[in-house]
Amino acid sequence: MDFWSGYAWPTVLVVLQIIAIILPLIIAVAYLTYAERKVMAAMQLRQGPMVVGPFGLLQPIADGLKLLSKETIIPSGANRMLFILAPMITFFLSLVAWAVIPFDDGWVLADINVGVLYLFAISSLGVYGIIIAGWSSNSKYAFLGGLRSAAQMVSYEVSIGFVMISVLLCVGSLRISDIVHAQETIWFAIPLLPMFVIFFISALAETNRAPFDLPEGESEITGGFMVEYSSMTYALFFLGEYANMILMSGMTSILFLGGWLPPFGFAPFTWIPGVIWFVAKILFCLFVFIWVRATLPRFRYDQLMRLGWKVFLPFSLAWVVITAGVLTAFGWLPN
Repeated sequence: MDFWSGYAWPTVLVVLQIIAIILPLIIAVAYLTYAERKVMAAMQLRQGPMVVGPFGLLQPIADGLKLLSKETIIPSGANRMLFILAPMITFFLSLVAWAVIPFDDGWVLADINVGVLYLFAISSLGVYGIIIAGWSSNSKYAFLGGLRSAAQMVSYEVSIGFVMISVLLCVGSLRISDIVHAQETIWFAIPLLPMFVIFFISALAETNRAPFDLPEGESEITGGFMVEYSSMTYALFFLGEYANMILMSGMTSILFLGGWLPPFGFAPFTWIPGVIWFVAKILFCLFVFIWVRATLPRFRYDQLMRLGWKVFLPFSLAWVVITAGVLTAFGWLPN
C-alpha cells in the first residue's frame, strides 16, 4: 500500500469535504446578515441596504472589509490571551457541530452513532467562549453580560435536552440519519408539536436572539459581553452568533421537520433533491428567527428565567414521561 492511497488521499478527501461545508456556511452567514436587514426593513416599511452593489448585495462584503481593516483594541487591564481566544472558541464551536449534520441521505462528514450527543456536547461548550470573554475583558458590564449569558444558556439547555430525549424515545437511536428516516411517514413536528415549539423558543434563548437578547441589553449593560471588543474579534462573535442560528435551524429541521425528506413523502415532491428540501427548511426557520426579532420586545430577566425553569422545564419533563408511557403502553417502543 503506497503513501497516497493509504494515508494522504483519504486525508485530502476529508479536508475537501470540510472546505465544502465551511465555505458555503461562511457565505451563508455573511448573507444572513443582509437577509435579516432586508426582511426587517420590509416589516418596518423601510428599504434596508440599497447602496453597495445592485440591491445592496455587496453590503456584507463591505462590512467584512471594514471590520478586517480596523484596529484590534485590547483593554489595558484585560487578559490578552483569553481576550483573543474567547471569540475564536465561539466561532470554532459553531463550525465543528456541522460534522454530524446530514444534508441528504449519505451526505454527512461523520455519520457517528452518537450524533445527537455530539451536538448536545458542542452546544453546551458554547457558553465557555462567552464567559471567558466577559471575564477576560476586565469590565463590569462585560462580566455581567457573561454571567447573564451563562445562566440563560444553561437554563434553556435543560429544556433542549428533554426535548431531544422525547424525539430519541420515538426513534430508538442516537444516529441523526435514523432520526430523519423515522419521519418518512409523518414529521415529528405534528405528534410532538409542544416539544417543537419549546425547542424553537429555547433555540432563540440559546443563541441570545431577541426577545431573549438580555446578555447584550444596551439599556442596562451597554453592549454586554462584547462591549470591549472591536474589529475582527467582534466580527468573530457576530459570525459565531449567526452560524449558531443556522445550526439551530438545521437541528430544528432534522429533529422535527424531516431533514432532507419532502413533506409526508408526497410523490410529486420526491424528484426535488433532498439537500434542496433541507436548505429550504433551514431558510424557513431563519425567517422565523428574523420575524420574531422584528415583532417582539425584549423580555425582562426575571421573565426569561421564569419561562425556562417554571414553564419549559416541568412541561418538557412531563412530556418525556407521557411519551415513554404511551410508547410502552401501546407497544410502540422502537427496537
